[in-house]
Amino acid sequence: MSKTTTYTKPMVYVLNPSCQIEDLEIGSDYEGVITRVEKYGFFVSLSKSVYGLLRTRNPKEKVGDKIVVKISEIKPHKGKMDVDLSYSKTRYGNDYEKVPVKRSVKKTKVKDLTEDLIGRNVAVQGEIIQIQQTSGPTIFTLRDETDITWAAAFNEPGVRMYPELEVEDVVEILGEVSLHSGKIQIESESIEKLPEDEEEAVRRAIDMAVDKKAESPDTSVMIESEVLDKLRPKLAAAAKAIRRAILDGRSILVRHHADADGICSGIAVEQAVLPLLREESNDADAEWHFFKRSPSKAPFYELEDVVKDLSFALEDQERHGQKLPLLVLLDNGSTEEDVAALRHSKVFGVESVVVDHHYPGEVEDGRSLIDDYVDIHVNPYLVGGDSQLTAGALAVELAGMINPDVRDKIRHFPAIAAVGDHAECDEVDQYLEIAEELGYSREDLDRVSTCVDFEAYFLRFNNGRGIMNTLLGLEDRERQEELLDVLMSESDKRVDTQLKAALPNVETVYFDNGIQLNRLDVEKYAHKFTYPAPGKTTGYVHDKLVQEKGEDKPIMTLANGPDFAVLRATETIKNDFDFNLNNVITKIQEELPQAGVDGGGHEVAGSLKFVEGLRDEVLDLFIEDVKDLKRD
Repeated sequence: MSKTTTYTKPMVYVLNPSCQIEDLEIGSDYEGVITRVEKYGFFVSLSKSVYGLLRTRNPKEKVGDKIVVKISEIKPHKGKMDVDLSYSKTRYGNDYEKVPVKRSVKKTKVKDLTEDLIGRNVAVQGEIIQIQQTSGPTIFTLRDETDITWAAAFNEPGVRMYPELEVEDVVEILGEVSLHSGKIQIESESIEKLPEDEEEAVRRAIDMAVDKKAESPDTSVMIESEVLDKLRPKLAAAAKAIRRAILDGRSILVRHHADADGICSGIAVEQAVLPLLREESNDADAEWHFFKRSPSKAPFYELEDVVKDLSFALEDQERHGQKLPLLVLLDNGSTEEDVAALRHSKVFGVESVVVDHHYPGEVEDGRSLIDDYVDIHVNPYLVGGDSQLTAGALAVELAGMINPDVRDKIRHFPAIAAVGDHAECDEVDQYLEIAEELGYSREDLDRVSTCVDFEAYFLRFNNGRGIMNTLLGLEDRERQEELLDVLMSESDKRVDTQLKAALPNVETVYFDNGIQLNRLDVEKYAHKFTYPAPGKTTGYVHDKLVQEKGEDKPIMTLANGPDFAVLRATETIKNDFDFNLNNVITKIQEELPQAGVDGGGHEVAGSLKFVEGLRDEVLDLFIEDVKDLKRD
């Protein structure tokens, strides 16, 4: 009977690109690549910085060929170590088992990368949270459970290194610690994905650590308020989501209404986020690359806006390796009109936070319709409050939870937002007291909110960061006063011109239920394409008429164009007659579906749109509903 012989493949070591001479073993076989041929032999590269000489006079191989060699000798020569090679018996075939060799480097946590380690080699494991291709190296931003750092991978200028790596990959980086622009970074020698078992452990540790760091250090609020106390958990959750986005290397996209309330909201969050972005990123332009604030003319998130936002976000993901942004909607986002845009963003997996005070529709168990489409929804109506607690106030409290260091800078913002939105409640009174302590009288606040609205009209879709910061008193108070004087004189002149055209053409009727209805055709009796726009014009006309009769009277002003109408009414109509514009719109939609009625807003301040041909029918239905209102 013949004897069976078991064949064992020879083992050949394959060095990691970062390996050094000290990782070699004399007598072992290694795979290498021929890099140079001379008369006395040829040089074989075994790793990025390890090569040896194979002495032979008649080499059959050529540059670029893979070859298996044996380490014959490692000897010092002129202060360096030279490696002599010899042919391996496996050189004529590929039937061998490759054994990868990783460099023996002590693993280091990111928090331990200090200037004491500059010039030394380290191994760091973590998750890639951003990849930037500069005109020079490719920059990988890496996070472990302790902190973030950056690794530069050098090759030809502008050439992407490690194209197989993507954001969210968990890797090990080997390289030399260096100092760049005052920040520690690693000049990488190799970057490799971790095996699945190691990856899972690293990812779990990072997630726990980042989640803990994302918790707000201070969730207190500025005033005493039962509504705010009930909203604090949701505000804290929103703050955590924003802080987490910063830590995860995600950009933040803030959308807000383009009025005083919305602008105070957006700038409050901006002031909180930018310092954290500068701290967490080595990108000198992080505040521009990772934060975008855009005003919206409509008091809701329009499809036009979401399409633009998604287009830019997907382009940044493709070109710059950025993660999809966290969407933060301020002073919009709560209503049925926001559903279409938010459903659109949800298709792409965009996480969204809404902080709003517009009427969200029917609330059941602390949830409204929009809660099905957003991740975090903060709105006073969800806890029994109403629109009098403005989005500006909520956003300032949110900003204080994101970054408590900014609280003192923006303490007066809620009062500006409240005056701009004509809000009246106990919370507003407390915010007004805070503003007065900081030197802002009610008249001052009115001037600021008016000028913010005036400037927003001309900025249109531009966020006007520098101008608005000056108007809101974040910079030079002397310059603020000068700018307010300039803008107020111009605003007053334009409002006066508009009122001279509009007021004589207001038609007033009195209903049996005691409601005074003022009607105005802004298409015929107001200047077009100038400040104030139809919505603001309606507000100024309404305020003028209310001043004559008193805030406690049931007064309503309805201004219309060919295919839209704008409503303003006193709080008395809401409180005494249980009036809600949003409910009236729903009723008209049911009774006159062919009119294409849409719109909404606050209970006594909003707008509606319809097809031009059925304008009279829509307005007649609206007026009939007002005539039928009864006092509670």
